[in-house]
Amino acid sequence: MSAPRVIGLDVSLTGTGIASSLGWCETVGQAGLTGLPLAQRDLAIVHLARIILETTGAPDLAVIEAPAYSRSGGGSHERSGLWWRIVRHLLAQGVPVAEVTPNQRCLYATGKGSATKGAVVDAVARRWPQYATGGNDNACDAVVLAAMGADRLGHPTARVPVAHHAALDKVVWPYLGGVATDA
Repeated sequence: MSAPRVIGLDVSLTGTGIASSLGWCETVGQAGLTGLPLAQRDLAIVHLARIILETTGAPDLAVIEAPAYSRSGGGSHERSGLWWRIVRHLLAQGVPVAEVTPNQRCLYATGKGSATKGAVVDAVARRWPQYATGGNDNACDAVVLAAMGADRLGHPTARVPVAHHAALDKVVWPYLGGVATDA
């Protein structure tokens, strides 16, 4: 059986991180989107969602970071609209989607649920050096999300300590083609 293609998504207006369990990652975004008039802002969000979804393709599983409700400002309303457009499209295409909290992502990457962005970037550089993240925290977050999904499906992209692995048990995993992944 070939390894499933898992995509990790860290949604952001200016730098959405996208990573594949096949070993690539990139960021896409648009600066200045929140300052646009309403109709232009809507079109810009639609355009950005289209670019993200074209890059994502039709994976076997998408793992998306849940919104951090504790963070506000800086386009949180627009970011939420973009997040929901992406999720809706993936689900409508029959792509199973798992939602991972920032703390679960940090726990899987570093063993600590409250790890800093820098600690996650360092962990990705050490554990997943095959990804060319350039130290971009959005790309690194996406790498961790893709790795979590691949690991859950039995095709880990790298070995992680048992304590890190506990993060997988905290995620509500979708039903995947005859296999319930939520134990």
